[in-house]
Amino acid sequence: MFEGILQPMHLLVILVVGVLLFGPKKLPELGKGLGEGIRGFKDAIKNATEAADVTKPEPIKTETTTKQA
Repeated sequence: MFEGILQPMHLLVILVVGVLLFGPKKLPELGKGLGEGIRGFKDAIKNATEAADVTKPEPIKTETTTKQA
């Protein structure tokens, strides 16, 4: 279904639509903002997983005894 979704012609159409909507001067600012947002999201996910690993309780260790006959 999604085979070849990002072919060069598709990317060109997306770029043209972006230029028409936002103008050539605004596109670099939008790209920079999008990149910073993605980077911030990745950092937040990384920090959340690290915090979850630190606060995760260790399993209780129980000793098992065996009966000898």
